Amino acid sequence: MATEKEVTAALKNCYDPEIPVNIVDLGLVYEMKLDKGKVYIKMTLTSPTCPLGDMVKEEITNKLMTIDGVKDVQIDLVFNPPWNKDKMSKSAKRQLGMA
Repeated sequence: MATEKEVTAALKNCYDPEIPVNIVDLGLVYEMKLDKGKVYIKMTLTSPTCPLGDMVKEEITNKLMTIDGVKDVQIDLVFNPPWNKDKMSKSAKRQLGMA
């Protein structure tokens, strides 16, 4: 059975295509649930007009499906609340010279 720690580690290997920071530290992942092999991710993008949303979802799905016990991945892209730089971790802000 997959753990939240394993899922988070996999998500930290997924990067925003325009910003060289992983989606967890960027604050794009709003919610994560694990239930009997199914992983549910509620997340956003840095912009609702991002043309690469499908690519990001595919990358996430591919990485999560490599985790032992993950049988299905559901990703819901939401834009409310909208993303802003305040959602970024301190580490992400340091990486981007904002801290």
